[in-house]
Amino acid sequence: MTETPHPLYDRHADTLNRALTAITDRGYWSAYPESPSPRVYGETAAADGKAAFEAYLDGDFPLDQPGTGDRTATESSPFGLKLGVRYPHSDAETLVAAASAALPTWRDAGPQARAGVCLEILARLHEHVFELANAVQFTTGQAFVMAFQAGGTHAFDRALEALAYGYAEMTRHPGTAGWEKAAGKGDPLRMTKRFHVVPRGVALVVGCNTFPTWNSYPGLFASLVTGNPVIVKPHPRAVLPLAITVRYAREVLAEAGFDPDLILLAPEAPGEKLASTLALHPAVRIVDFTGSTEYGDWLEANARQAAVHTEKAGLNAVVVDSTDDFAGMCRNLGFTLTLYSGQMCTTSQNILVPAGGIETDQGHKSLDEVAAGIAGAIGKITADPARGVELTGAIVNEGVLERLAEVAGVGETVLPSRAVEHPAFPDAVVRTPTLVKLPADAVDTYGREWFGPISFVIATDSTAHSLELLKSTVGEKGALTAAVYSTDPAVLDAAEAAAVEVGVHLSANLTGGVFVNQSAAFSDFHGSGANPAANSALTDGAYVANRFRIVQSRRPA
Repeated sequence: MTETPHPLYDRHADTLNRALTAITDRGYWSAYPESPSPRVYGETAAADGKAAFEAYLDGDFPLDQPGTGDRTATESSPFGLKLGVRYPHSDAETLVAAASAALPTWRDAGPQARAGVCLEILARLHEHVFELANAVQFTTGQAFVMAFQAGGTHAFDRALEALAYGYAEMTRHPGTAGWEKAAGKGDPLRMTKRFHVVPRGVALVVGCNTFPTWNSYPGLFASLVTGNPVIVKPHPRAVLPLAITVRYAREVLAEAGFDPDLILLAPEAPGEKLASTLALHPAVRIVDFTGSTEYGDWLEANARQAAVHTEKAGLNAVVVDSTDDFAGMCRNLGFTLTLYSGQMCTTSQNILVPAGGIETDQGHKSLDEVAAGIAGAIGKITADPARGVELTGAIVNEGVLERLAEVAGVGETVLPSRAVEHPAFPDAVVRTPTLVKLPADAVDTYGREWFGPISFVIATDSTAHSLELLKSTVGEKGALTAAVYSTDPAVLDAAEAAAVEVGVHLSANLTGGVFVNQSAAFSDFHGSGANPAANSALTDGAYVANRFRIVQSRRPA
């Protein structure tokens, strides 16, 4: 049986085919322009998107879902803007029942129809990218351009990447097959076989505060395209970006003739612990989570009925051995540590430098000179508040401020963090990065995660010692990124071998416009699933293949 193409599949087939090529070639490709320029999106797009965002403030979010008898509002903006958006609130049983009822028709629609509808959802979200970017900015503390890219166009790319992997895995095998086996002198044995893609069941996406769309979209679209209805449980401080996502996704589903309850928003009331209730529900068969190690470990241990995908915390490390571009290395690391005030799961925390210093194009540099070079780069980036805040953004929550206060009493401060007044938002909470020097035996300090604008320059016995510390810390606690600077090919090879051993993605000699804490969809994998920081990779075949099963039926031909 050949699947009948769906009109939305036909509309977006070229985009899907290009995405399928991109995940195979692993070169650069993006379906969604990352520049918010009027030349790209039109003269009124930015103003229209901002107006749409502002229309949500201090009002009831327009979302019609089952069982919404009351509303909840839990967000506060790191920029000090009053949000006050009230979201429809449903209990877990109502959400799961509605999602479960929507599954059969979606399952039976087939891979092409599901892919076409999912691609149309992405196209609809792209039409509202400025609206979404404002929501990301004011709930996460990201500066606008970063919110537009990481929260908008790059998130769409990651969603499309997951969708492509899902489609590829579902269509790896034919829908039907003729089977014939010789049977001696008699007629051959003949069977007609059909192979059905069967989704696991209801999927739960648990969003995070810092990257509510970028981190949620891969799991959301991987589950949806493989036939699973999705309940989206946002972080209480970053509901609006995912509420907007669910709103437009439901519109597309309804327009395409499907039950909009295939995607549902699950905002929680204060103290409700709705994520845990949903994660343990017997009908919830997939869980995607980004956030703390503690809660990720809890999900892995307790949501035993579900396939659980987690991205947690880690100790991202940089090994500095030598460089032929000292200024470029310092600028690159300075930008890395400053971007979004270090509030990225990929930002480097531990910078491992031999106590005897390193060789550079500017001659020998002592450990203190290396630390001062990085500190100086951060200082230049953040010296002008008006320019600096467009990189630092704002501090996402009180926990980051508490860690900044704690680290002030640790080690030798090379660069103290300072408060900055945001020129556009006087109530914004802005802090510049701090850099602290530590001895190698202070593992109790640098051996735990200090999420936020906090990094350590660690004095090691040698580059070999640095690589051993990278292996021990990442092996025990995990990491999402690692980096190395060296002019010695043997050191680069040793660093790559160490990274492979502990399952962490490695970048070497970044001195230009590529940074260790950024990754490109269709080319870079985010997380490996090979160390404790994450049990999955965004995005590969393993990430999507366990979201469905193949069930066959056979009859005599």
